[in-house]
Amino acid sequence: MRRVSSNPAARIAFPLVVGAVGILAGYLLSVTLSGYFVFLAVSAVVAAISILGLGIVTGSAGMIALCQLTFAAVGAWIVSLLNTLDAPGGFILWLILGGIAAGVVGVLVGLPALRLRGVNLAVVTLGFAAAADVTLVQIQFPGSTDGIAVLRPDAFSDDRSYFFFSVVVLAVCGVVVYFLQSGRWGSSWKSVAFSERGTASVGASVRSSKLTAFAVSATLGGISGGLIAGQVGLPFASSFTPIQSLALYVLAVMSGAYLIDMAIFGGIVWVAVPELLKRWGIPQDWAFVIFGVLGVQALTSGSNLGQGIRNAWWKRQAARTPMVAAAVDAPEPPDTPPASTTTPLPAADRRPVLVVDDLGVAFGQVKALDGVSLVVPENTVLGLIGPNGAGKSTFVDAVTGFLPQHTGTVSLDGRVLNGLSATRRARLGLRRTFQQDRVPPTLTVEAYVRFVARRRLTIAEIDETLAFFGCPAARTRMQSVDVGTRRIVEVAANVLSRPRILILDEPAAGLSHEEHLALGRRLLETPARFGMSIVLIEHDLDLVRSVCSELTVLDFGQVLASGPQAEVLADRAVMKAYMGETEML
Repeated sequence: MRRVSSNPAARIAFPLVVGAVGILAGYLLSVTLSGYFVFLAVSAVVAAISILGLGIVTGSAGMIALCQLTFAAVGAWIVSLLNTLDAPGGFILWLILGGIAAGVVGVLVGLPALRLRGVNLAVVTLGFAAAADVTLVQIQFPGSTDGIAVLRPDAFSDDRSYFFFSVVVLAVCGVVVYFLQSGRWGSSWKSVAFSERGTASVGASVRSSKLTAFAVSATLGGISGGLIAGQVGLPFASSFTPIQSLALYVLAVMSGAYLIDMAIFGGIVWVAVPELLKRWGIPQDWAFVIFGVLGVQALTSGSNLGQGIRNAWWKRQAARTPMVAAAVDAPEPPDTPPASTTTPLPAADRRPVLVVDDLGVAFGQVKALDGVSLVVPENTVLGLIGPNGAGKSTFVDAVTGFLPQHTGTVSLDGRVLNGLSATRRARLGLRRTFQQDRVPPTLTVEAYVRFVARRRLTIAEIDETLAFFGCPAARTRMQSVDVGTRRIVEVAANVLSRPRILILDEPAAGLSHEEHLALGRRLLETPARFGMSIVLIEHDLDLVRSVCSELTVLDFGQVLASGPQAEVLADRAVMKAYMGETEML
């Protein structure tokens, strides 16, 4: 629950200290527990590692995977095989190799996720689990028919010490997952879960985001399976059935297993519920029914236990220390440079950054864009306006690579972008924002900014830019700010990426008129301050007038007028397109 300091050293030390405390707690338990309770404790730790991995692919990346224990079976199978071969390195090396092997299998299983979503992906992963279960029943684990038990590490050969060893493995896995979740991979998982288009638009690979989530999840599953092999000595297929994978998924969803502490809680519940049922004389299979009911409740409520507890805690903290809400009409930051006293070069005399020539997009027989051409000079704010249905959003999608089937050419700094994906175009410096909210609410402002910028940033640089745009503080959670503010954060984050050109698709939506004008003042300074050009798509003509020196007007997919702002807005054809023939009479 604790809010981690924005100090880099503190953020590194915090998980290490927590991991050390966890290891100490595990040691104390190892000398306290005895007999059957040690076995249950090992089972809870192993389940926690598996659930932790499942939380990455389901909770963070938002994909349904119903084969986590199949990955565990892969890890157990590799450990058993290396044990029978008396391979060098011992159990710890075998455990790592089992995790790697499961990770490779995870990537292969994750390939359908590049095309499938939701129930379809769930069916594929469940089918894989069923097929693996049948295969394991037939071939058995290496050494099981000959009674060759898996040898534990010499220092952890008895049950008590093996429990402590399992806790150490859990602590290491938890620390690694913490750093992954806090870094670029973790942000990409949360981003792709919220919006694949938003992920691609900032230069992050949707394919890599999904596959890395599956790989890390499967690796943790393989490690848990290797621990099971060491725990029982002779693993059997009955420990890795599809119904158990399904129950594990439900438990992960219910607890919120993308949160490390809740993954540990899930491991405890995984062991405690069947054990309580047994003590009460109730068949242990009823545990699956209980898990199912809890899972249905979590899915229908749209929340989970871990997130619910955190939200309640944050709400209580906010009540004690009210958060200062930032708005785009905040006072000008003290370091804002004064307006330049030099006369800027006319747009026609500046070097072109973006050149769109004869752009066309057709959906069947309908031409959404027909022969659209425009040039965006360097350090310029160019307005792209037009009535609803004029083709503005289609233009943005085509230029930024989301409609690669367009005709004509799109060039950035003289390089033709035709055929390049949206991700590749973003990495080359062509960025965009969206009309709809594409900012993952599960990230903090700082995490989102760092993910979008895709370059090393100092906290001072982040704070300065956020202050310039009137955004909330870097450690603010996105889910605690309104949609309008998130859109401004989206603009600030893309500006920090230092693109060659940034296309803003109605960035002022959801803001008041005064906030529109305040945003306009900042956008007017942005090209010179950050060395970039902007294409502004906006219906608010007051904002357009205050920011854009050049305008291009679209109507029915064609360029209706283009040139200096005053001339374009005075054009009768433009006035007719906006107001209609009757209003002009």
